[in-house]
Parts: sequence; C-alpha cells; structure tokens
Amino acid sequence: MEKKRWVRLDNASNIFLAARNETDTKVFRLSAEMTEIIDPVLLQSALQATYKEYPLFHNVLRRGIFWYYLEERLGTPKVQPETSPPCSPIYHYDKREFLFRVLYHKDRIHLEVFHALTDGTGALWFFEDLLTEYVRLRQAKVLESLDKPEQREKADLEDSFKRYFSKKKKYARIEASIDPLKKYKEKELADDKKPLEKKPKAASVYHVKGEKTADHRLRVIEISVPLKETLTLARKENVSLTIYMTALYMLAVYRVKEDKSKDTTITMSIPINLRQFFPSVSVRNFFSTTIVSYTFKPDKEDYLPELYATLARQFEARLQKDALEKRLKQFIAFEFNPLTRIIFRPIKDGILRLVNYFIKKKITIAMSNLGRVKLPEGMEKYVKQTFFYTAAIRPQFCLISYQETLTISFTSPFVETDIHREFVRLLTEKGVPVVMDVNRVSREEME
Repeated sequence: MEKKRWVRLDNASNIFLAARNETDTKVFRLSAEMTEIIDPVLLQSALQATYKEYPLFHNVLRRGIFWYYLEERLGTPKVQPETSPPCSPIYHYDKREFLFRVLYHKDRIHLEVFHALTDGTGALWFFEDLLTEYVRLRQAKVLESLDKPEQREKADLEDSFKRYFSKKKKYARIEASIDPLKKYKEKELADDKKPLEKKPKAASVYHVKGEKTADHRLRVIEISVPLKETLTLARKENVSLTIYMTALYMLAVYRVKEDKSKDTTITMSIPINLRQFFPSVSVRNFFSTTIVSYTFKPDKEDYLPELYATLARQFEARLQKDALEKRLKQFIAFEFNPLTRIIFRPIKDGILRLVNYFIKKKITIAMSNLGRVKLPEGMEKYVKQTFFYTAAIRPQFCLISYQETLTISFTSPFVETDIHREFVRLLTEKGVPVVMDVNRVSREEME
C-alpha cells in the first residue's frame, strides 16, 4: 500500500486555523454568472479534469503534536447544489474533508476555499481553469474559435515563504516591481513634507457595531460598476484603484458614524499579493497584510484629497523592501525558532489566537483586490460576470474585474446596510452608474 504524502503548512496558514470560528470561518468564495443554467454532470467532469492538475487541492488538514499539516486524500471531490449560506465552515476537526467545495445554483458556479489551503490568487487560477474546462465541455461542438489555453505555469506545493524568507535563503531584488503601486505624482510626494503618521494605538481605533445576523449568515451586497470609468476617476486623483476604493469606503464608514464630535481614527486591513514582488508561481498562500489608517477631524469638510495622499504615502512606505523583509522574517523566525518547534500545537494555537485578538483590536474594516479574471478569448460569450468575497467579522469589501465590469462585493456580520448605501452614494455622486444586489439575512426580510 502506497504511503500517503504529507506537506507542512505554509507560514500564513497556521493563523487561520487558530483564529477560525463559526462566524469567521476563514472561507472565501469565487463565483461566475454564466449565460445558461448550470449542467451539474458536465460541471463534475470539469472539476475532475481541473482537480487532476492541482495536487495541492488533493490534501486534507491533519493535526500533529507540534503543527498542523496537509495530507493527501484519495478520491475525487463532488460538485454540490448550493443549500447553505455563503462561506459556511469547510474545515472540521479530524474529518478528512477536502478544503474546498464547488457549488452551483441556477446560472452560477461557486468555488469556496478554506484559506489555510491557498490564497485568492491560487484559488483564482483553479477557478479560471475550472470555468474554461466547463465551457469547453458544454459547448464542445461549437467551440472551434476557443483556443486551447497554454499550460499554466505553477508550483503547486512550493512554500515561497520559506524560499524567500528563511535565514538560508536570499530573495530577489524587488524595487522595480513596486513601481506600479506608486500612482501619486512623484513631484507631489516629494513636495509633501509631512512625516508618515505613526500607527494608531488599538485603544484609539474606531470599531463598527451593529445588529448581528441571527444564524451567522453573511450580509452580502454585490454592486457592479464600469471598470473603465472607475479607473479614470482613480487616475484623476493619481492613485491606484485599491487606494481610491479604500478612501471612499473609509469615508463612507465615517459618514454614517453618529457621534463626530471627536477625532475618529479608521483603519483598514489590506492583503498584499507577494507574487507581485517576489518571483513565485506557488499555488499555496503567499501574501502579507498591511494596515492603513486615517484620522477624521470633526472640523473638516472635504476629506478626500488628504485621504488619498495619506493612504498613498502609507502604501509606499509599507511596501518597501525593508518593511516587507522585516515583517515576513519575523513570522518565519517564530515558526522555525527551536523553542517554538517543541511547544505542543494546542499551546501554539493559544498563542496565535491571542496574537489575532490583539491584531483585530487595531482594525476597523478590511478589503481585498483580487484583480482581473483572465479567461481564454471567446469565453465572454459564456461567462457574464465574476464575483469574489470572504467571510467577515467586520464590514469589508472585495474587488474583482472581468471584461469591462468591476464587481465590488461587501460582506458584513451585521444586518445594517448604511455604510454600503453611503459608499454607493459617493460613487453615484461622481457619475458612476451602479447596479446592486442584496441578499436577505433577517427573518423580516425573508418573510
């Protein structure tokens, strides 16, 4: 009998396992709205073909004495009709369950992934290949114009954290890769002599409160806007799309706050895809996070110009080589510290849970920009739109673009939608047409 293969978890995965709970499931979802009702038989065939190409997705989570680890599972995952709320728990202790699921409902295909398996980029690669294979099977007789995509370059099981940040490794130069993030005019940044503000203390950070949904169901709001028009607005302000949307969302949170008599510090957590800076095609987690902040003063009226500039400075400073190196090497050092390695796993879980608790105290809201979905030419006839969002313990939003549409998906553990209404108002005031869809979460709404 062949011995099952096992793989050590990457550096980012352990915190997800320690911090997960029934509300914060650490599950995220990618969806595609197709032009036809889904055929589950063909979707299953597409899943089987895609699954063979992604060895990482063959693994289940196991608990060791000192660390969690991934173990190969035999068998094939099955597609399922969608019956549970979005981003429901995937990982359950000591159950050899796959760490992802493929769901379908009417004309939509969903891929849900437990974040300990992979990040948004790794999941997006899998999802793009799944959609391509499904369309190929569904339209087999009329797809002569759909070119067969080239084999995707990827390294399924490579741990890029260890490759670049362990003491024995040296990473590539990354200065040139940071250039796309410097959207502010260099002259304006040079002329702005303000020192970079210190990171706010946890006690001073504003936290959004509201009525929790009764069954931990996510409040999901999906809005669609023209990508070109939105990018034009961001370029007019000389900032990236990420910074532009971050600024609008932070302002929306402040606008709905009832008491504005005192200074209000709002922070946002943003994941950074490290593949932008370090040559890596790993399917596994390879990202970091940064927290940006802004303090709203009650005597100001027009916040946005200063907000754009403040966020741009913070992004530039925190994405420098030294800042990235320092943060990531600290995490790697903790994982491979001789004392840490001999501490029993339940104790490590407790330590990481405590670390996560203090990190949460410093965060008001969160966002994630997954970027553009890339499908073979001709697929636009069969894939109408794509969506991306995550489980949430605080209000947050995710960006994903496909063809000429930017989709912004808001998730929240609260029933209230006032922040999202204000965000939409900020966009429409700038002339951006918005299409919106809201799910039902309360008993009153469902009735």
